[in-house]
Amino acid sequence: MLIIDRFEGDWAVIEFGDKTFDIPRSLLPKEAREGDVIQISISIGNHATKDREEAVRKLTDELFEE
Repeated sequence: MLIIDRFEGDWAVIEFGDKTFDIPRSLLPKEAREGDVIQISISIGNHATKDREEAVRKLTDELFEE
């Protein structure tokens, strides 16, 4: 269970079991309040990952071009 413990400036302190971590407040819904339970879904952006790999490959090719 992820619980918004408090807000510190632009950050939200999230409780997760006996751990806490910070996430940007801008990632939360505007109506989020201290004590709210939040749900987070994480997935891999396969298309964006492939685009990034291609961009890095191009930069590497340009750097080592002879």
